[in-house]
This record gives sequence, C-alpha cells and structure tokens, in this order.
Amino acid sequence: MERIGILLADLFDEREFLYPYYRLWEAGYTPVVIGLEAEAYRAKSGLTWEAEVAAREAPPLAGLIIPGGFAPDYLRRSPEVLALVRKVAGEGKPLGAICHGPWVLVSAGLVRGRRVTGFFSIRDDLENAGGLYQEEGVVVDGLLVTAQGPKDLPAFMKAFLGLLKG
Repeated sequence: MERIGILLADLFDEREFLYPYYRLWEAGYTPVVIGLEAEAYRAKSGLTWEAEVAAREAPPLAGLIIPGGFAPDYLRRSPEVLALVRKVAGEGKPLGAICHGPWVLVSAGLVRGRRVTGFFSIRDDLENAGGLYQEEGVVVDGLLVTAQGPKDLPAFMKAFLGLLKG
C-alpha cells in the first residue's frame, strides 16, 4: 500500500487529523503519522496520538496532509518539516493543508502564485506570501489542495484522494 504522511504536533485539530487518517485507510492507503519527533502529541481536545516517525526520518511518501489547529505554528518552525513538505511538492506528489495547515506551506515557500484557501485568520499570511486567496471551502491548484476548516473535510478528502488516484 502507498504511504501518505500526516503531520502532527501539539495542539492539532483532532477532526482534521482523524478524518483524513481513517479516510486514507478506507481508500487503501497507509497513513504514516509524522511528528517533529517520534512521540505522543496532544490535540486541542486533549486526545493524544503517537507520531510513528520524526520528519527527518520520514519514508518515501505518495502524498502529505497537514491538519490544522495550532500545530502548524510549531510545524512551520522545523527545518526538517519544511524540507519534507518541499520534497513531497518537488516530487510532484499531492499535498493537502486544511484550516491553519497552509501556514506550513507559507513557511516552505509554496504558495506564491497559487490559488489557496485556509482559515480566515491566516488570509493575510497567505496573501502576503504571494498566494491567491480564494473565499471557497476547498481549493485545488495542480497537486495542492487547501481547505478552510472541519466543515470542508468531506470535500477536502474527496479532492485529495482524487489527486492520489491521478
């Protein structure tokens, strides 16, 4: 089975992690939970989940998802996470980010000239990084899928899985 990475750090949005995690399994992919380190992380709700591998040790991936919450603010500070995100994008693999997840794309230098969306509070960040902010629930630009929040999870995962299937 092809492996799809899901990034995790403290204060992740559990809905934006769990929904993609189980949808990937259901679609026949193997989700690989990737953290700053291979350790347990706490969601905003208090739920904890173990990252299987640190970003610097991530295996080859067929795609990558960045859930929201406050976690992206920690993830975007990690050179190893940014290198992984750039690698996946550079290999022409699907990349998805929801809610505050596009913050990581900003720090990785991947939004300039791209149609993107995200939680309304990061609109300025996306536009200041050269992104073309769209007031839509889900936006697909090439192999990049972004979404505004949990209500958009079904459409977000439908778009992401569609890109994985080519």
